[in-house]
Amino acid sequence: MSAQIFNLTDLTPAAMAALARELAGGAVAVFPTDTVYGIGTGALCEKSIQRIYQIKQRPAEQPLQVLAGSLEQARKWAVFSKRAEALARTFWGGALTLILPPTPDGKPLARSAAGIGIRVPNYPFLKKLLSSPLASTSANLHGQPVLTDETKLEDTFSSKVDIIIKAGTLSPTASSVVDLTQDNSPRLLREGALAKQALEQVLKIPFV
Repeated sequence: MSAQIFNLTDLTPAAMAALARELAGGAVAVFPTDTVYGIGTGALCEKSIQRIYQIKQRPAEQPLQVLAGSLEQARKWAVFSKRAEALARTFWGGALTLILPPTPDGKPLARSAAGIGIRVPNYPFLKKLLSSPLASTSANLHGQPVLTDETKLEDTFSSKVDIIIKAGTLSPTASSVVDLTQDNSPRLLREGALAKQALEQVLKIPFV
């Protein structure tokens, strides 16, 4: 197996639309995001999601997150409280991952966890792939550093995935992660691109 490899700058609108269809249909791809490189597939493609677990050597109980194209699309997968809506409307698209109770559609992706991670990225290319949501995680082997260099990325994944989209070296900026599975007790699991104070100003209550 050898991946199809594309340079982001060479992709035409027609090629991007074709890639979106392939991902929705179950292709596994490595692609750039507004934070780090990700690996993902269509959110409804359980067999392909299992491939990602195998490729990354990721424990089966650790959920993948959903990358959605809009807040409206995200509501299919997660239950939004007023606080969650406020954070999403303020910081999406952007580097904020919300952990929220899953809807019936989201429960399979939650892998029995209390919440499902969901994010709407702020990256023009990726938005074009998100006509359908993706189940995604960072493009690295489990427990290893996140890969930001496209050459190392290709060496690691070219024999394992269907598609690689290269966009040079990315800055390893992680999203901030807020757990709102208990709406009155929000937790900041990771302070990344967004500062704790900015998030609390929108929540109007402190993190526990």
